[in-house]
Amino acid sequence: MTTTMNSNTHDVARNPFIRLDLQDNVVVARMEVPAGTTVPSESLVTLQLVPSGHKVAARFIAKGEPVLKYNTVIGFAAEDLPPGTWMHSHNIAFGDLVKDYRHGQDYKPTNYVPPEQRARFMGIVRTDGRVATRNYIGVFLVGHSGATVARKIANAFGEERMVDFPNVDGVVPYVHEQGSGMEMSGEPMDLLRRTLGGYIRHPNTAGALVVALGHEHNALPTFLADQGLQPGPMLKTLVIEEAGGTRKAIAAGIALVEQMLATANAVKREPVSAEHITVGLQCGGSDGFSGLSANPALGAAMEILVRHGGTAILSETSEIFGVEQTLTARAVTPEVGQKLVDRINWWLEYNKGRDTQINGRVSPGNNAGGLANVLEKSLGGAKKGGNAPLMEVYKYAEPVTQHGLVFMDTPGYDPVSATGQIAGGANLICFTTGRGSCFGSVPAPTIKLASNTPMYRRMVKDMDINCGVVIDGEATIEQMGQQIFARILRHASGEKTCSEALGVGLNEFVPWPIGVVD
Repeated sequence: MTTTMNSNTHDVARNPFIRLDLQDNVVVARMEVPAGTTVPSESLVTLQLVPSGHKVAARFIAKGEPVLKYNTVIGFAAEDLPPGTWMHSHNIAFGDLVKDYRHGQDYKPTNYVPPEQRARFMGIVRTDGRVATRNYIGVFLVGHSGATVARKIANAFGEERMVDFPNVDGVVPYVHEQGSGMEMSGEPMDLLRRTLGGYIRHPNTAGALVVALGHEHNALPTFLADQGLQPGPMLKTLVIEEAGGTRKAIAAGIALVEQMLATANAVKREPVSAEHITVGLQCGGSDGFSGLSANPALGAAMEILVRHGGTAILSETSEIFGVEQTLTARAVTPEVGQKLVDRINWWLEYNKGRDTQINGRVSPGNNAGGLANVLEKSLGGAKKGGNAPLMEVYKYAEPVTQHGLVFMDTPGYDPVSATGQIAGGANLICFTTGRGSCFGSVPAPTIKLASNTPMYRRMVKDMDINCGVVIDGEATIEQMGQQIFARILRHASGEKTCSEALGVGLNEFVPWPIGVVD
């Protein structure tokens, strides 16, 4: 693959389009391009206005011919398309692709940095050797009935009350809408219990209080036994019915949290290897630039992280559909590649006959930003993982134990997807966006990466990194990858992200609500 993006501001001013590969039959507009604009580099004249981030035919494309971006099929011409034609969902048809999964045939082992030379960050080392990037106490629910109690317990520990515990990042309520009125066994309950258990065991969780009303389908004793959790000094339980009702339960819960604060505060950061960083990769509000700047730049950073022994979790299964073969070909074994195909097939069956992205259409925001269909969105989304080999595939919220690039099966909906990644052990989230996002997360913080400079400037207090400089011709993908990796080390060491500074993330705990409701 040959990327021919211009590398200086003079070229940007001269050429309003970006060519991504010499074999492509479309190019992408850096900015809004009026009809009648002459483009000498492509020997064409635009026939219609081309919005920023959208595509134009670089040569004649016959009806039914594949449309190529990054030398990858993103659809088929719905009609004969002369050079200079604005290309979007109105004239790019979504069709069936013939995929060569090539399980493991393109696998190349990672060239690791020697352990003594690996990058380091200031982490919190737990007694069992796990490393945290943050230090929270969590108030958890086995079912939604205890939501008010959990919130009021956590809200009792505001800034004034936490002054005496400067090493504790906060007391957080993990409120959700499940646990009752659902199947008492099977996949939905397994997903919920894995998610809750993963958050309670997470290195960033110093202590946990688990709240129950007392008669949930997700019964407290069954949940604890299922997840192998034993109450103790830093894992407390509270049953509202046994405490004497809401008011008494809130008071009892506050007292239980207070018992854990001194121990949670008795930590210090120390230099540790970057191999202890696990990043959950997310994108939301994608646009036509996401796959050109923020996503591949994040991929370049993940290649660096993987070489330093760290872990990157790629997810959003329904949004890699159409390019999953690029991952299976890099799988460490054919069995790992087939695991990914099995999850794709599950999603195709699950969404059969439904108006969802995996069946072609992307969200209105994605479409307005220049993405014609899920194939084009997937092409950009998969670039968040770079070109590292695929080392393992996990189900939702399963513990991630394999280092390197791995895949976790999740929906594309950001809060649900990130929740699964954090439950699996992600201690940072990197979130790319082109349209803008206000997403945040706890206990693992979110670093947000803008794909274009205009949006970055509009939402500068929400965005941590501007990858739009790649589109502007002021930096290369490789340079941005280095910058992102450096920021990851800083934020892993405790520097607050924009979402943390704004207090965003307390409402983004959303376990996957799969299954039926009684």
